[in-house]
Amino acid sequence: MGLFNRRPKLRPADRPPLARDERVLAWASAGNGEGGGVLVASNLGIWLPGRSERVGWHELIKATWSGRELTLTVAEHVGERDGYLVVADAVPQTYLLLDPGDLPHQVRARVTRSVAYTQHHRMPGGAGRIAARRAPGVDGLTWTVRYDPGTPPDDAEVTAETDRLVEAARAATAPADV
Repeated sequence: MGLFNRRPKLRPADRPPLARDERVLAWASAGNGEGGGVLVASNLGIWLPGRSERVGWHELIKATWSGRELTLTVAEHVGERDGYLVVADAVPQTYLLLDPGDLPHQVRARVTRSVAYTQHHRMPGGAGRIAARRAPGVDGLTWTVRYDPGTPPDDAEVTAETDRLVEAARAATAPADV
């Protein structure tokens, strides 16, 4: 902490290449050996060490905070169907944050705010989670399906049921005046 309990400013060398309408909300240095790096939360997403592009809040499947470590699981696109994406969990990344500041709070608030709909469904041969997320710069919702392990995503019955469930969820979340 700096003077008057204010955090020091983000060093220019650690500042990511922000978009024109993007602003820094919080940041923290990662103490994960090999230089660690800096995590920077913005209004559009989070910049992670070792990545040249921001991860949008709508692309984070899971975020957990242990009090010292922030673990983030990013959605990996594995397919695209009519009106929705099929995603899977990328390898979770854990960052040791010795002085986290407001970063964990911002991550939780922003990820939660991006979720407009989420529901887990049983389907032939397994189950999956249908979600609708708010993405910056996108009009409307971005729909995704994340199948549980062991669910055959290319099975015709699974695909047909998923299509039906996504369509029902879209209808249930559509504004009444449209």
